[in-house]
Amino acid sequence: MSDAATLNTLEFLSWLARAERRYGDVRHAWRSTCPRLSAWEDALDQGLVAFAEETARVSDATKVVLTARGRRMLDGARR
Repeated sequence: MSDAATLNTLEFLSWLARAERRYGDVRHAWRSTCPRLSAWEDALDQGLVAFAEETARVSDATKVVLTARGRRMLDGARR
């Protein structure tokens, strides 16, 4: 991951950690047409975030949370 993408992902993780977020919030705030700055998709692919509920269908109301791996990455960046 490039430095810009890493910084963008860290900013996303920090944003997610500050308050409870729903999938609709994430899609609205973090959509991007630039494939190099896909913080949401990168974080999801890397297991840094996850959907809180294990359901077959995700809706805009589905909660998005940091995983333990995401928390470690964010905490490590803050040091």
